[in-house]
Amino acid sequence: MRFIVYGVGGIGGGLAVALADSGQDVIGIARGAQLDAIRKGGLRLLTPDGERHAHFPCVGGPEEIDLREGDMILLTMKSQDTAAALARLAECGLRDQPVFCFQNGVANERLAASMGMNTHGVTVMMPGTYLTPGTVAVHATPRLAILDIGRYPQGNDRDDHALAGALEAAGMACFVLDRVMDSKHGKLLLNLGNIIQAALGAGEPADDLTGPVRAEARAVLAAAGIAWDDKDASDPRRETLLRSGEIEGVPRPGGSTLQSLLRGTGSVETDYLNGEIVELGKAHGVETPLNAALVALGRRMAREGLAPGSIGRDALEGLLGR
Repeated sequence: MRFIVYGVGGIGGGLAVALADSGQDVIGIARGAQLDAIRKGGLRLLTPDGERHAHFPCVGGPEEIDLREGDMILLTMKSQDTAAALARLAECGLRDQPVFCFQNGVANERLAASMGMNTHGVTVMMPGTYLTPGTVAVHATPRLAILDIGRYPQGNDRDDHALAGALEAAGMACFVLDRVMDSKHGKLLLNLGNIIQAALGAGEPADDLTGPVRAEARAVLAAAGIAWDDKDASDPRRETLLRSGEIEGVPRPGGSTLQSLLRGTGSVETDYLNGEIVELGKAHGVETPLNAALVALGRRMAREGLAPGSIGRDALEGLLGR
């Protein structure tokens, strides 16, 4: 069994180091300075419980890997980069190897399945951060992550259990489910506030704004007949398995959308979060003005290179019709 971590950033980096450090066979796929740093000195993972450091092969694309039976593909790039990544995997001869979508939103699984891939979903609760080339952080204790795993669109198989076993041994809490997409839709609801956090800046209170956005989305999911499991603070597993922890000298900058804007990547995943709700609303006759406004805001912030916190509360309330 070999793990190919496609996208060695905050989440992928944490997975790669933990798996490699526990003795698993890992190959990373990264780019730019991160690729160079891993090749030269491995990858450091900072956590509240200490530092881990792992060396593993890392390449610039799947065409540099001789895919073989027993490989597990872990997709950890942002959703806006998934289509290109899957196309490259298909060109490299990916056949029956399982593809696990360790990503926010629910569009990645649909896309992989539409290409005939052996598709699995993973709900990721893991506060991972890309810090600098060669260093990532996960602000969580006592486990690095809570992961819900299962086949797409439902069921589970031996690949799910094998992955869960390897990740448990690497310090994560894993749960193999029959209906993993219920879990992923619950995480989608949680992630609808990502662009609000990015607009206001980390640490700014926003429950009064995110509440109506999520309520709008719940109405859409209900109209579409889509079930979900809540993944917010009410999830009892968080109390014992995944608490936020401090890392000396390493403040956590915020969620994935805020991190994308900090790094100036030129894109954010809002289209695949709030945009998912907008598209479902259109299909089922439910108006979604709040989520539509946030989709437009995400595109604007990425297009104009706006920094996190650059949209004041008054302006954001105006956009949301408050």
